[in-house]
Amino acid sequence: MGVPAFFRWLSRKYPSIVVHCLEERVKEVNGVKIPVDTSKPNPNEVEFDNLYLDMNGIIHPCTHPENKAAPKNEDEMMVAIFEYIDRLFNILRPRRLLYMAIDGVVSAYFTESKALEVIKERFDSNCITPGTEFMDNLARSLRYYVADRLNNDPGWKNLTVILSDASVPGEGEHKIMDFIRRQRAQPNHDPNTHHCLCGADADLIMLGLATHEPNFTIIREEFKPNQPRPCALCGQIGHEIKECQGLPKDKQGQFDQFAGNSAGVEEQEFIFIRLTVLREYLERELTMASLPFTFDFERSVDDWVFMCFFVGNDFLPHLPSLEIREGAIDRLVGIYKNVVHKTGGYLTENGFVNLERVQLIMIAVGEAEDNIFKKRREDDVLFRQRQKEKNKRLKGNRPSFIPGGQYSPQALGQSSGGGRPQAIQNPRQTAFEMRVKDRDPQNRVRYGFRGHTKIYFNKMVFLYNLIEDDNYIKSCTLTVNVLVLYNGHKIFKD
Repeated sequence: MGVPAFFRWLSRKYPSIVVHCLEERVKEVNGVKIPVDTSKPNPNEVEFDNLYLDMNGIIHPCTHPENKAAPKNEDEMMVAIFEYIDRLFNILRPRRLLYMAIDGVVSAYFTESKALEVIKERFDSNCITPGTEFMDNLARSLRYYVADRLNNDPGWKNLTVILSDASVPGEGEHKIMDFIRRQRAQPNHDPNTHHCLCGADADLIMLGLATHEPNFTIIREEFKPNQPRPCALCGQIGHEIKECQGLPKDKQGQFDQFAGNSAGVEEQEFIFIRLTVLREYLERELTMASLPFTFDFERSVDDWVFMCFFVGNDFLPHLPSLEIREGAIDRLVGIYKNVVHKTGGYLTENGFVNLERVQLIMIAVGEAEDNIFKKRREDDVLFRQRQKEKNKRLKGNRPSFIPGGQYSPQALGQSSGGGRPQAIQNPRQTAFEMRVKDRDPQNRVRYGFRGHTKIYFNKMVFLYNLIEDDNYIKSCTLTVNVLVLYNGHKIFKD
């Protein structure tokens, strides 16, 4: 479940929560690849106990990636998924638990939204649905993968692995959260357990805060805009599908063994979102003095998560007056801190919402809506005005008229006569045609007469007669701007 612009706003407001991951690469000695020893200490100087993988966030980019050629068959898809999990394991190196959750059958409330997500995918992702043959093959492949790593990789020693495949109902992230809550309820639960959850959805930040675990980290791919995409036909970088010529890929080595990544495509990097640091930020911001009740930071965190749903997500539309880009969350926090003295308590308690207290928040939001809409309208008017002035400046920097034909400007040395400009043919006729070229055709009438005589005018001609002598006009009633030409020579103008 995504919350548009939430992570961008959060990372700008609290920049210290984001840290880049350090990753050990596979070394190659004399043509032999030496795998990373995951039994050694974590290079990020943080030891993680439990690693949770929302597998649908791994399956989709591995089966139909955006920045490289798609796998040719199902076997290559499975290998890509294995390599992705290996890379995450090399970065995080959990010591106690690895939990892999695949989306199962969801409730009817979420079916419509998920169907919209499926339609948007380029790859036929209908097969990434519970009950399909592909998901069954994926589950069996993951069981083989886990068994192989437990027997051959020293970093997997003494590690508990749980695979919740598509046959288990519920979304992957919610199955993970349910597992964490059940572990917290156990009498032997260690409160210092360090959790790490892999996923790109913004709501994972809210779910991680809602667990109230003091040590919780989220790992996700770093977003880099304007990355090149491969051609959909040949899978090569550097051209679009309309420019594809179907040429074969150039081999790097005799058997293309040095191909590696596609040219111009960098390997995706990962970042940590440290919820421990975010909790410190929120504690400093939400702490309130002189409350009529005892301040409880954990309860205020629940209220903060609850209020974040007012800005919308994949399943709930946002209120018209609340936009994250306009500082909606900061406005809600300010209203919350002003109103909480009147509510007599917190908005939520043990997962239930006190609607009477929420109503006070909504009344305060309603009072501010008029100013919000007025400010939005003023910003829109100013934006249009700036765009209009910008277009006027750009237009002023260009010449208002560039002649064409014989009078068009030419670079020195590029004339058709070998670098020497050619003489203008019939200059008066050419100049006249340039003047009347852009006139309104509705106000211009063209008449043809004996010989090459032409009359161009912008207003109305009532009467004209030409006698045998073309240099003499017998009688005419003309308005201004009437021009009579004979063989290209001007004979009369009023």
